[in-house]
Amino acid sequence: MRYHLSIVVAIVAVSFSISVAAQQIRGDYLETRSADVYTGQCFANGEVTLVGNEAILAWHVRSGSWDGVSLQGLTVAAAVHAKGTLGDPYENPYPAKAVLLLDDHASAQQRAALVSFAKQMGGELLKNVGQVIPVQMELVVNAEHHGAAMLRAGQFATVQTRSIGDKDHLCGNEVTYYPPLTQLTHAIPAVALTDAYSGPGLGVSWDLHGKRSAFVGAFVR
Repeated sequence: MRYHLSIVVAIVAVSFSISVAAQQIRGDYLETRSADVYTGQCFANGEVTLVGNEAILAWHVRSGSWDGVSLQGLTVAAAVHAKGTLGDPYENPYPAKAVLLLDDHASAQQRAALVSFAKQMGGELLKNVGQVIPVQMELVVNAEHHGAAMLRAGQFATVQTRSIGDKDHLCGNEVTYYPPLTQLTHAIPAVALTDAYSGPGLGVSWDLHGKRSAFVGAFVR
């Protein structure tokens, strides 16, 4: 009797594990901000309340589903304009404006799932999405060069990053001053060679270069 019970328990455990694995979604992540995220206290104090209101967040799904819909190979990005410096503990940046850029290869069902996924991952930051725009999307993370990544979202957003090197330590006591804006399994700060958004919905555009303002990482949900 105990033998049969053990088998039943084992089968249930395996079935549960398979079910959890089937529901898991994972992939690459890229983020930029209009303020340095890897910086020293003095540089951060010089930017806080003045910049850091803008951000781009992008997810590329390597495998998995959301709301029962497969999103493998698809990309979604969000451009954000907040009321204050994102990550500043002394200022409330909300409500923020957001525009979602969806992979134009996605079906109608997949687009709805991408929107749901991005809002869940972005939380309060993506609570007020003004526009959802299907565009040609490409997000590539270079596995051989940590911190190197590239995002192209139609004509609206472009991001290119590289790893942080010795010449990027301007004051000698830099740290990851601001954490990423979403939950990740791991992330490393990077230099944004290009961080640009020019599109509708935010009332602002930007074109920044050479800031230590990016994160490259991975997510599992």
